[in-house]
Amino acid sequence: MTMGVGAAITTTSATSNATAIAATRLANNRQGQLRREGLVQSVLPYRHNHHHHPHGIASHFFRNKPESSSVSSLTRIVNFSNNDAARVSCFTNNDDPEVPFVSARATSSSGSTASSSTIGSSEISSLGLSLEIREINEMCKKWEWRGHTINYLSVHTGSSEQILNPDSNKPPLLLVHGFGASIAHWRRNILTLAQGYTVYAIDLLGFGASDKPEGFSYTMDLWAQLILDFLAEIVQRPTVLIGNSVGSLACVIAASESTQSLVRGLVLLNCAGGMNNKAIVDDWRIRLLLPLFWLIDTLLKQRAIASFIFERVKQRENLRNILLSVYGNKESVDEDLIEIIKKPANDEGALDAFVSIVTGPPGPNPVQLMPRITLPVLILWGDTDPFTPLDGPVGKYFSSLPAQVPNVSLFVLEGVGHCPHDDRPDLVHEKLLPWLHDLLPAL
Repeated sequence: MTMGVGAAITTTSATSNATAIAATRLANNRQGQLRREGLVQSVLPYRHNHHHHPHGIASHFFRNKPESSSVSSLTRIVNFSNNDAARVSCFTNNDDPEVPFVSARATSSSGSTASSSTIGSSEISSLGLSLEIREINEMCKKWEWRGHTINYLSVHTGSSEQILNPDSNKPPLLLVHGFGASIAHWRRNILTLAQGYTVYAIDLLGFGASDKPEGFSYTMDLWAQLILDFLAEIVQRPTVLIGNSVGSLACVIAASESTQSLVRGLVLLNCAGGMNNKAIVDDWRIRLLLPLFWLIDTLLKQRAIASFIFERVKQRENLRNILLSVYGNKESVDEDLIEIIKKPANDEGALDAFVSIVTGPPGPNPVQLMPRITLPVLILWGDTDPFTPLDGPVGKYFSSLPAQVPNVSLFVLEGVGHCPHDDRPDLVHEKLLPWLHDLLPAL
């Protein structure tokens, strides 16, 4: 696929506020983990102020920094105890103002340190690091692509040694959400992954805070080209693509079309068979529903009917019921998740995106594309997924790949639904982090 690129980059520099947000969340989660493990006996003199600040002592520390301090010179350390300390440091790289850096380091009373790069994957997975929607929104930046504004995030949390060495061989990661979701759907993954990698996340055109042009025709090929252009213009390094659902399929298309060594590896979380289910015609369940799909397509082409259906779908209780049906861990379906899906659906152009995606061509089938890909591929599949079930054609195909080709690894996640990264992030990190560690250095 060759398409002309006339995109101009108009990104905004990362602010010290965005860096502090990541550090605050990392600090507070690390403090809670160390306390649970009995490593933190007491908190330094900030204790008496803690209850006055909803984000804890790290928030208090950063809020009281001089307003004039610039990101390029910002370095802050938060200590949690006299004997055993968890320290969070913020660094930035003057040569790359796009990426805020945060460093997490545990320091023992003997003075020995263990940076995030040496912490075991199971320990990192158990930290439960998470970002709030507000924090993610404040950290996001904008990129102009083909006359449209694309919302994205970039962050790195790692050891100071990694940060001061910009030539790190670890490949950056790009997170690509699924249908109806956005960057915030990776709220439970960003900080954990960013402890050792530069993490980017993007709102595809038509979703999240990216533009939703009215009357636009969305296709899988368009999103794949958006990903490739983002890698070429913003990341500028071979990157591991991590996608969920249709985001996975967009990553597969991008990897199969990349001729510039832009893609270093591929992680697929319950990959979709197409932009909509009309693609999977060899599943008897889909064949039975095809007349219904055609009827829905006809109805959605009537603006009044489409608007009525869309308004019903995006009601809070209806969204909750839909999400409960596709999540294995029902506790993960919280108010924040509902807001992540609901808020962008109220934007102008969201109805057009919904209609175009549901009624449009399903796009390339991953079964035809995967044989072209020789890159390392990790497949994580929730076994209770009702959208792309393991016993469906797409699930069966991906399940068969490890026995056929050496570059593919597959793990089935028990009791997990269509969105494993948000449903059970601990299980995803447990498999993903070692796989990333074993990748050959980025080129």
